[in-house]
Amino acid sequence: MRSYRPLAFVAFVCVIAVMATTALAAKPVGTPHVYKTVDGRELKLYVTRPKDWKEGDERPAIVFFHGGGWVGGAPGQFTEHSKHLADRGMVAVQVEYRLLDRKSKEPPTICVEDALAAFRWVRDHAKELGIDPDRIASAGGSAGGHLAAYLGTVDQPTKDGQTSAKPNAMVLFNPVYDNGPDGWSYKRTGERYREFSPIHNISSDDPPSIVFLGSKDNLIPVATAESFQKQMKDAGVRSELRVYEGQPHGFFNVGRDNGKWYKKTLGETDGFLTSLGWLEKPSNP
Repeated sequence: MRSYRPLAFVAFVCVIAVMATTALAAKPVGTPHVYKTVDGRELKLYVTRPKDWKEGDERPAIVFFHGGGWVGGAPGQFTEHSKHLADRGMVAVQVEYRLLDRKSKEPPTICVEDALAAFRWVRDHAKELGIDPDRIASAGGSAGGHLAAYLGTVDQPTKDGQTSAKPNAMVLFNPVYDNGPDGWSYKRTGERYREFSPIHNISSDDPPSIVFLGSKDNLIPVATAESFQKQMKDAGVRSELRVYEGQPHGFFNVGRDNGKWYKKTLGETDGFLTSLGWLEKPSNP
């Protein structure tokens, strides 16, 4: 008898391969900083400043997390996004975080721990980086989109004097933000899914967001994105959704279709940030 792998599994493997390759194709730009040392390993983030940056600035910032299913990928996926937004006057950051063992079924605990640490480091160092600590967005794609959405929705208890890791806006590219029984990665999160799942933690203090999704995404259904948007709006939070007809998971990456969708989604990102008053006016990427 011929053996068939489930379609979802095959799609997942293909997506991971594509996104990991995309992330590795570009190296992260900017100045590296060590934000955390764990098990003898230094984790870095890469800061790209505007060309006209000067000491004492208080620029808006955006912190990017790469995709790869929590098991692959590397900083560099959002290099072109970082360059563009730095040209527009923002400070852009790309984060390295620990990855899960592909063979394990563990939840993304270490990934969210690193995301929290990285975001807090950026806010703690806002003055030296020339950043306004009240205008920092989280951003990411796929599993990196999960981390960006996690920061904005899953409330974290803070110790005395500890800096908040909650962003002031979210820019999410086909994010894995439903980790529940009907969502993606439930095999990893199991009954602990509420600890990790953004869509199950929406509240009125969440930041405004924009979400980009392809209508043919095999991992995140459009219905999930629509549910997230509705729940955000019901909570009184601004949430925008852009669905691109016929596009698959990872469509927004710079190397897809000669950059067509990268340019479209980046233009929408630009417009969203402009509407928040973070950028002066929209521009064509």
